[in-house]
Amino acid sequence: MAEQSLLTESALGWSIFTLVFLVILAFCWVYIRKYQSRQESEVISTITAICALAIALITSALLPVDIFLVSYMKHPNGTYKVWAGNNETRGQIEDTVLYAYYSLYSIILFCVFLWIPFVYFYYEEKDDDNVDKCSQVKNALKYTVGFIIVCTALLLIGAFVPLDAPPNQNSTQWEKMQYLFEELGNNHGLPALSFSISSLTLIGMLAVITYTAYGMSVLPLNLIKGTRSVLYERLENTEDIEEVEHQIEKLKAKCEDGRPLSSRDRRNLQEFEAKLQVLQRRGRHLEIAESHCCTKVGSALRPLKILTGILFIMVALLFVVALFISNLDKALHSAGISSGFMVFGTNLTNPLNELLLTLQPVFPLDYVLITVITMYFVFTSMAGIRNMGVWFFWIRLYKIRPKKTRPQALLFLCMILLLIVLHTSYMIYSLAPQYVMYGSQKYLLQSPIPKGGPTPGNTTIGTTKNCDADAPQDECTVTRSYLFLHKFWFFSTIYYFGNWVFIGVFLIGLVVSCCKGKKSVIEGEVEADDSDMSEDEYIH
Repeated sequence: MAEQSLLTESALGWSIFTLVFLVILAFCWVYIRKYQSRQESEVISTITAICALAIALITSALLPVDIFLVSYMKHPNGTYKVWAGNNETRGQIEDTVLYAYYSLYSIILFCVFLWIPFVYFYYEEKDDDNVDKCSQVKNALKYTVGFIIVCTALLLIGAFVPLDAPPNQNSTQWEKMQYLFEELGNNHGLPALSFSISSLTLIGMLAVITYTAYGMSVLPLNLIKGTRSVLYERLENTEDIEEVEHQIEKLKAKCEDGRPLSSRDRRNLQEFEAKLQVLQRRGRHLEIAESHCCTKVGSALRPLKILTGILFIMVALLFVVALFISNLDKALHSAGISSGFMVFGTNLTNPLNELLLTLQPVFPLDYVLITVITMYFVFTSMAGIRNMGVWFFWIRLYKIRPKKTRPQALLFLCMILLLIVLHTSYMIYSLAPQYVMYGSQKYLLQSPIPKGGPTPGNTTIGTTKNCDADAPQDECTVTRSYLFLHKFWFFSTIYYFGNWVFIGVFLIGLVVSCCKGKKSVIEGEVEADDSDMSEDEYIH
């Protein structure tokens, strides 16, 4: 009976995970196909982008399964279920989740340090017509070696930098090395992989601060404000065309008698002619948008967009409030910087943490909520990336636009989203720390009975409490995700300060988004550096 119950509950968790896995694959395919350029689309880059994004989302989808399995080991009264009463059985379940994390995180390292860089540099070399296929592969491998060296260095640092000092400080160098290898074997390589993933998560934190914080403010407000009227835009564009044509005619009139134009006038003429081409392209796109059915459907769905925008801004504010309370709790009640601002128990009421704890027993409601939170981060991140583009400090490398994104830009896009989703796991922990660490587990706290108590013969009484850091070691099981996130205290410290920066950037982005006007109905479709071929591709 116990084995049957174990199989049933494990199968339920993994079957939901499989369903989410299929949904994620379909979403990634649609998402990448929406943004890739039809003119420059490549099979390898498309497959790489879809797989990289799917792996990141699947890794996040594993978190609710991890929490579900540790939570369902116990009854609501704090006692273990029959099938989970054995330490060996619980260890097997935990190892299953741990090996799943091993596999997915190893694939992420492979994508970030080998697969994506190789494909990116391969297509960078392809832009040179004088390079053959063999030289492309060689040059791409040459640049990829640098990423492999960085990955190897991170793994070695994580593997051989001990978290605890050797027990005997007077031991020889050989004994110390032997101790390091024994620690590596006992931990099954967890510190090495955890250090590498934490390093990538640190980069993901910068992407979250840059793109997600801004996207969480710009996406809802764009939905609420809507777009400008296409009729008004066409009228305004026509007036601009007439004005530019008038300026061009004035400049050309200066050379009707055969006199050459000055260098300044020639430069102004070229600028006006380039501006005229852009305005004419805008006119064609506005004409198509006016007659397109999507524009008419969008106008009919305007009330729904406003409601969605209000919902999104409320969710964003809920996240920020929960993050602020969590950080404030760490600032007031944690053990300090040296512990990574670890909080022993929940001291301040966190609304999102309480909501997840309430939904967790009714599986899969918490799974749905965590998936929605993850997808919300992806959508808001994509909104931030699309509005800002891909930047390297003050240099904009690529623009992200529907049907016009180059293969290299798609790879950058997926790399950024992959890193963002990696950091999402820690963001969810910051939003709901107790839920991510213990789920809905409870334990029995034995307390002495006061003298003259109603139960003669018993000296203690059991009280049910939520699991926290004060619980006995064998009474509460920590999720495997938490072990990956908090193996190194200094990463947790950086994440803590990063959360404060995230809140600040979100508030600044909210003010900037409120001050901006409505965006164009053809936002991002027409740029001055678009080629004629890309124009034809979009129109046809």
